[in-house]
Amino acid sequence: MKKNIHPSYNLIKSLCSCGNVMSFFSTLNKDIHLDVCYRCHPFYTGKQRTLDKGGQIEKFNKRFSMLNKL
Repeated sequence: MKKNIHPSYNLIKSLCSCGNVMSFFSTLNKDIHLDVCYRCHPFYTGKQRTLDKGGQIEKFNKRFSMLNKL
C-alpha cells in the first residue's frame, strides 16, 4: 500500500445554533457550525407537526376542480 495518501483524521467540534457542542473525529480540518442538531430538531424533540394528507388532497381538488369542467 502507498504511504501518506490518506487524509489526516482530526478531532473537531461542531457548534449548533442552540448552543450544543459536539466533538468527533473527521477528515475535515476545521470546526463546523450547524443549524440544527439532535437536541433542537423537531423530530427528536417530539415537537414535529404532521400534515393532514386528506385535507391537503381535498384542498387541491377544490382549487383545481374547475379545470375538469373545461
